[in-house]
Amino acid sequence: MSAEFRVVPFAGLPDYSEEERLQCSREFLRLMQGRRTIRDFSSKPVHRDIIKNAVRAAGLAPSGANKQPWHFAVVSNPEMKRKIRKAAEIEEEEFYAGKAGEAWLKDLAPLGTDPKKPFLEIAPYLIVVFQQNYDIDSSTGEKIKHYYIQESVGLACGFLITALHNAGLATLTHTPSPMGFLRELLGRPKHEKPVMIIVAGYPSDTATVPEEALNKKSLDVIVSWFD
Repeated sequence: MSAEFRVVPFAGLPDYSEEERLQCSREFLRLMQGRRTIRDFSSKPVHRDIIKNAVRAAGLAPSGANKQPWHFAVVSNPEMKRKIRKAAEIEEEEFYAGKAGEAWLKDLAPLGTDPKKPFLEIAPYLIVVFQQNYDIDSSTGEKIKHYYIQESVGLACGFLITALHNAGLATLTHTPSPMGFLRELLGRPKHEKPVMIIVAGYPSDTATVPEEALNKKSLDVIVSWFD
């Protein structure tokens, strides 16, 4: 072990009984069963500290060698949201005009999506997630290598969406392709790559979700047990 690598005692887990652990798992399952992706948002304001706490939770995700290869650009400015929507819809027009391919568009059809993305302006917050392909040492200017970047950022995004849902907010993951315009609009460095926009806020009074989206694969389909 490196002499520079210090350790501290593990703080431990909650001292639950087995029944309490089971109950916690059931309650969390019920919480997540209520999570749905929505596209119709209200402009109702969201307390900034809710977003701060959710991003803090995302920053606690595990990452390769603890390099934490992510950055979260939190956008609430109406003019910036308008610019993001305009640029995203340009890419979406090409996507739906055939860039996506027939099979992809066929799979999207039941969801009722199209190139128009009003939620990018209406929702109070857009959280643009960037993956850092490497970092820069502020004192020497040298590159700092990152590891398991996509896996690490994916975990952080999962933490973020779960934290927002736990706080009673609706979310939508939006991934216009390509997304380079987000780096330019938000002034992020070239070694950062935008991977998704997480739209966060309250659902509108008329929000709906496709019935088909409520059907998830059963446990027997998604798990294999090797006892």
